[in-house]
Amino acid sequence: MQQSAATHTDALTEARGLSAEFGETLANHAAMVLWAQRRLGGTEAEAQRFLAAYIRDNRLSPMLPLDAPIARNDWTARLGDRRAEAAYRKFFRDELARLGSAATLQRHYLPRLLPGIAASALHALMRLAYAQDSNSPAEVAEALGYWAATYLPLGEGVGATPITDRPAGVLLRVAEEPTLRALEFDDGLLWHAMRRVAAMPAFAPAHDWLEVKPDTIPKMAQDSLMIFAATGEFCALHAVSGTHWLRLILPVLDPADRERAIRFFWQAIASVYPKMKFPLPLTAEEAARQRQLPAPGWDEIAARARASDEEHDVSLVYSARCEEAVWGDPLYRVVAARRVGLLPGWEN
Repeated sequence: MQQSAATHTDALTEARGLSAEFGETLANHAAMVLWAQRRLGGTEAEAQRFLAAYIRDNRLSPMLPLDAPIARNDWTARLGDRRAEAAYRKFFRDELARLGSAATLQRHYLPRLLPGIAASALHALMRLAYAQDSNSPAEVAEALGYWAATYLPLGEGVGATPITDRPAGVLLRVAEEPTLRALEFDDGLLWHAMRRVAAMPAFAPAHDWLEVKPDTIPKMAQDSLMIFAATGEFCALHAVSGTHWLRLILPVLDPADRERAIRFFWQAIASVYPKMKFPLPLTAEEAARQRQLPAPGWDEIAARARASDEEHDVSLVYSARCEEAVWGDPLYRVVAARRVGLLPGWEN
């Protein structure tokens, strides 16, 4: 096992020098997938194969050179400026060295970044969550830099009264808005869809609609799973994985900021509901039927995911396995098996 861990560390070092996005601002999953792959039992050969294929197929490249440094007394000035990726990543590396720990770094900076949790279509959140999962202070700094450079605010509400304590209820309320139902999207970038939906006046109160309670996270996990299990839809996949990522970062926040994080995260999921084409969650009867499907065990599902060059296979399987361990719902194993082709897909 020591040899495998060293290989993944070397691969992560290589991945860390790459830009956090590629092509038309698509998220570079390399650093996160290498960790998830390792947690799924990944071997030295699988780590090397995935990273080589991912760099080749996506034409990944290094970050743009550092232009102007980020000043500590004005560090928010370039939030959302992708040209500042190298500057922000260096800024947070320097701040990590100054503050001495990843926990202190996050307590100092993460609350201000929460309104932009949709950064890079939630993939900066993913990178920070996996930095927590791997207990890597260096990755925490890289993740915060990524988040700052791709910061994407979707609005902070209008002070409306919450209307539901069910996350799915927020989505169904979004579906009632005619102007949101009429939207069409002309490219595949999730963060473009998020930004467009958030610009619509009808979406402005969506941030306020969820009543956050002590049981909101389990409800969010359940509702995300029921929506994804209904269709296998790509955006809904990010609701399942994203709930896992959110759960990993909440402990570093104070209680008031945990509530803010929950609201901003679910607002981001609601902002892609129109792009999902408003799928309804499974009914209790449909969910019970799916739970009876003959899904293989996690070892077989994990092996199939580790052999895949598709980053979302690894991501979904790892998140689903983690979420089943917390919530105990065997439906996670069913959707993971379907995602990697070990059960018939959603069209069947």
